[in-house]
Amino acid sequence: MSIFELPDFDGHEQVVFASDSQSGLKAIIAIHNTHRGPAMGGCRMWAYPDSTVAATDALRLARGMTYKNAMAGLPIGGGKAVIIGDARTSKSPELFRALGRAIDQLGGRYITAEDVGTSPADMTFVREQTRYVAGLSGDLGGTGDPSPATALGVFVGIEAAVRHRLGVDSVNGLTVAVQGLGHVGYDLARRLHEAGARLIVADIDRANGERAAAEFGASVVSPDEIVDAQADVFAPCALGAVLNRQTLPRLKCSVVAGAANNQLATDDIGEMLRDAGVLYAPDYVINAGGIIKVCAEYLQEPVDSVEDRVRAISGTLDEVFQMAERDGIATSRAADTLARTRFA
Repeated sequence: MSIFELPDFDGHEQVVFASDSQSGLKAIIAIHNTHRGPAMGGCRMWAYPDSTVAATDALRLARGMTYKNAMAGLPIGGGKAVIIGDARTSKSPELFRALGRAIDQLGGRYITAEDVGTSPADMTFVREQTRYVAGLSGDLGGTGDPSPATALGVFVGIEAAVRHRLGVDSVNGLTVAVQGLGHVGYDLARRLHEAGARLIVADIDRANGERAAAEFGASVVSPDEIVDAQADVFAPCALGAVLNRQTLPRLKCSVVAGAANNQLATDDIGEMLRDAGVLYAPDYVINAGGIIKVCAEYLQEPVDSVEDRVRAISGTLDEVFQMAERDGIATSRAADTLARTRFA
């Protein structure tokens, strides 16, 4: 099957396969849309079982970045890079230098940053080979890890969602089930705890759950059980496609609002959530805090403007919720409609 025949190919402008025998780099860079500006999106490193799965992920993630960047009002398009490899065992400086060379050959059409499996330290080696990179550490003039900005955006997004669905002004006293306690998920859990929420958490790394239990008084369940948790809000903060035909009937929440990308396994899941009375905060709207920060860094915009722009995610979600309610459509469809008017 060619790249054009993959179900997730959506008129992507460019897809590049990059390899380097010396470092072992096997990467796919997908540029979806550059109508608003050069494509920007992070680089994910994951132990994909094969190149087709990796290409599918790159296509989906790049498309999501176009929609995310448009809804955040950023002057950039959408793209993504994925590296095939285990981030725990296969990283090396030369691997990221090779990625940098591949990105540089695109002449600025794609700007990368960190994502799942990569870090500001990794971007340092990319920066040695290209200037088309952001999310850098402070000693290189960057602003560091964008995860706290993503977590802040998800937090204010959850507040907007419970205000719309439950008629309450805060998460104080509510129960939130957080799936995934990586950099974003853990910081989100911290913010929720400080705001008075009760937490149910799950992570594939048992130590992360134990830490959340000790610091936040969280109840810990297995990664499989978290979908069944009785909670006001389910916050997916791990990998995508968690909302599917198998998990949907198991949900016991009023709101789904989390940081994970591509939470809907298929587009019709958005309609099914609406039919089930569950308010869904579209992932690429609520999790835009990180790209807002990274874009500001790359464009050398004032750092003190970032927090206000991240907090504006709450208002963008209000617009999505109101449109969905007015037109009788799923929130995912409302968000897609609004995004297309901004990047088409």
